[in-house]
Amino acid sequence: MTNEDILQQYGPREAMEYDVVIVGGGPGGLATAIRLKQMAAANGTEVSVVVLEKGSEPGAHILSGAIMDPKALTELIPDWKEKGAPLNQPVSDDAMVFLGENSSFRTPNFLLPPCFQNHGNYVVSLGNVTRWLAEQAEGLGVEIFPGFAAAEVLYHDDGSVKGVATGNMGVGKDGEPTGDFQLGMELHGKYTIFAEGARGHLGKQLIARYKLDDGRDPQAYGIGVKELWEIDPKRHQPGFVLHTAGWPLANDTYGGGFLYHLEDNKVTLGFITGLDYANPYLSPFEEMQRWKLHPNIRWYLEGDESQGIKPAKRLGYGARAITAGGLMSLPKFVFPGGALVGCDAGFLNASRIKGSHAAIKTGMLAADAAFEAIAAGRQGDELTAYTRAFESSWLHEELNKARNFKAWFKKGLTVATLANGIEQFVLRGHIPWTLHRDKPDHACLKPAAECQPIVYPKPDGKLTFDRLSSVFVSNTNHAEDQPAHLKLKDAAVPTQINLPLYAGPESRYCPAGVYEFVPDEAAGGNAQRLQINAQNCVHCKTCDIKDPTQNIVWVTPEGGGGPNYSGM
Repeated sequence: MTNEDILQQYGPREAMEYDVVIVGGGPGGLATAIRLKQMAAANGTEVSVVVLEKGSEPGAHILSGAIMDPKALTELIPDWKEKGAPLNQPVSDDAMVFLGENSSFRTPNFLLPPCFQNHGNYVVSLGNVTRWLAEQAEGLGVEIFPGFAAAEVLYHDDGSVKGVATGNMGVGKDGEPTGDFQLGMELHGKYTIFAEGARGHLGKQLIARYKLDDGRDPQAYGIGVKELWEIDPKRHQPGFVLHTAGWPLANDTYGGGFLYHLEDNKVTLGFITGLDYANPYLSPFEEMQRWKLHPNIRWYLEGDESQGIKPAKRLGYGARAITAGGLMSLPKFVFPGGALVGCDAGFLNASRIKGSHAAIKTGMLAADAAFEAIAAGRQGDELTAYTRAFESSWLHEELNKARNFKAWFKKGLTVATLANGIEQFVLRGHIPWTLHRDKPDHACLKPAAECQPIVYPKPDGKLTFDRLSSVFVSNTNHAEDQPAHLKLKDAAVPTQINLPLYAGPESRYCPAGVYEFVPDEAAGGNAQRLQINAQNCVHCKTCDIKDPTQNIVWVTPEGGGGPNYSGM
């Protein structure tokens, strides 16, 4: 039964009216909500604001390194320290290390460009920061609906955004309503702000509908695979920030590792792989596991009985796509009746490996524009004041200085390192030239026949792990009796194109073991078919981005499904 059929039988949906509807309860969406309520209070008026969050609670789906620049948070909530914001561990030292398989070279700190200097920033769990922001928003009167996934954009007859509808609950695998069926609800707003994070399901649709990316470079993405560990106190250096480049990636592949020391003997470590990689045999998950075996990384995790060092313990795992295209890939982010904020548009600064400050800042700017429009009696038009405010902001200046960062990596790690060093360290971001990218990430994959297979070491269960045991510690769960939220436009493409031409990259680029090729018993067992284990999905969106034929579409599952990250 299609959604249209369900609506005919069970509709109409209940509708709720608000001044502003916000899709996504991350830093960008919550900053939007908080700012709207602040503006209303300052002007002695009321504004109704609702935030929809597909996770089981705010922060449940939030995954980031994370080093947080508190600049935007200070603008939003100047007394955040007094209010108990969980920014507890200031950065104490920075290290940028270039790795060979058994070697390393640390860049002297005085040669680090400004974008790699983190003095004044904090090592945080962004999930915990998000939970705190949600508390601040609710304290101001914002309504937050966790466990409700916005599944559909609603439009007025004139083409402007009317609001969103949440997904139906209690639909079985066969598409038929079960005994637990609940019809989704509609939320209408004078303006709707989309803050879904990188490769937002609805944001992607809006960009296509309104052609917001016309004249822009294709967006660039990376996948970050992250783990949380508790290490021996003798190896813990509170506030120490380590970034690596080079091994295990080839020179022509963008990416690198990070290891950040939180408080309480915890470290967060992970690896980012640019999704414009060419070799279909590459596995971002396996690259991350292999990276941990480098002497510079495993030293923090291994035990040493002779020195009384206890082995570290892995506490959590997750994966998430990030936007990395920067200013040249930034789409137009306003349209009739709404706007995109944060990573839904792509405001992350890849040169700094930071996006939470940009999400908060753009949420504030969008809120200011929406409040001004509502106060003037407007609704459903383009919030052009948001665009103008961004173009005159410190965030635009910051992104403009780094506008070539990702594009240089088309020329390899060595050239990119030198060129970015000159632009950021010597020229201090005052750059007279602009580089462009012309290919989306999925178009960069080469046929398997042109590439060398990569043999990865088997997991040892101590330092390195397999996908399924990793998904287990991400606390991922989906109701088994629901339609798969990973859709194939053409079910024949995986076995007729992706498997013979690209050696089935779905089985490698997914960090959660969602996709696997298995014998097709219906065809006698000699052929293969693609099996989709949707229950494993950690909502990273990599398949939606990297599938070479763009045949996979990620859609929202039932609200509340997916990972439940703790301390990540």
